Amino acid sequence: MPYETILVQINDGIGTITLNRPKVLNALNSQVIRELGEAALELGMNDSVRVVIITGGDKVFAAGADIDQMATATTVDFATDDQPAHRAFNAIENMPKPVIAAVAGYALGGGCELALVADVRLAADSAKFGLPEIKLGILPGIGGTQRLPRLVGAGRAKELLFSGDFISAEEAFRIGLVNKVVPAEELFEEARKMAKRFASQGAVALRMAKSCVNEGLHMDLEAGLQYEQRCFSILFATEDQKEGMKAFMEKRKPNFQGR
Repeated sequence: MPYETILVQINDGIGTITLNRPKVLNALNSQVIRELGEAALELGMNDSVRVVIITGGDKVFAAGADIDQMATATTVDFATDDQPAHRAFNAIENMPKPVIAAVAGYALGGGCELALVADVRLAADSAKFGLPEIKLGILPGIGGTQRLPRLVGAGRAKELLFSGDFISAEEAFRIGLVNKVVPAEELFEEARKMAKRFASQGAVALRMAKSCVNEGLHMDLEAGLQYEQRCFSILFATEDQKEGMKAFMEKRKPNFQGR
């Protein structure tokens, strides 16, 4: 599928989505949002893709929403529950395979919210994170007030939401917003290394593990444990489970087929 505002590549089982509006610091307008959702569905259904990396390149991740486009919006434009941005971000978050955000430079507003929908976030030491919407008289509208507290806790999330301040990659790591900070020149190498590590695992087990975490966050503990048990039992019907345990007993690497 041809895209105009993003680049989509597939290499060695790793799909990469790169935001490609460098002149406006990868600002997220309606076209970018639509194409992100389409790419998420495309890569999610592609069985040859085992892991997905989302990045904005080596200079900037995404410096927020396109304010020129938002400035003329009205309440009616955002009153419906069926928002394209939510559909796109949910498609990324619920993709049946791991998603890694590789963040360099600014990840602000909608850009920060985009990073939040990934399963794992890697940050270059140059990265800056923030939700500055409060300074525009609004609040984050693509999940920032919901996903951030679940990740870093309510107190830290409220401080970022109420102040609109930016934080460094190191501070983002300290509060649990990112998983790892690496030198900027090593960001993409590190992201690919992690992606290859994930891709070497059984695809069905990966999908089930991601589903257990994502679905379990919306359940009480008992319901989550029951859901986990069902997923655990289902995996014993897969060829990958047989191969994984056989390989362990034979002291060799498993050859998972995703079945």
